[in-house]
Amino acid sequence: MTRTDLNMANGERLTVNGTLEEVEKTLSDAARSGQMRLGWLTDADTDEPVGVNPAQVSTIRISGGSG
Repeated sequence: MTRTDLNMANGERLTVNGTLEEVEKTLSDAARSGQMRLGWLTDADTDEPVGVNPAQVSTIRISGGSG
């Protein structure tokens, strides 16, 4: 499974399942849907859903731990 790293404005780093393009699309769709809309992704470590505020993402990149 391809993984993508999100670096958040508060310094937290989150690794989620999905390609860079899939994750970017999810966050972009959430951002266009409204100010309080979350982008729902899957945490790569726990396989649990995680809601991400797109306005708080500072960088996004392919994870070095993908496999």
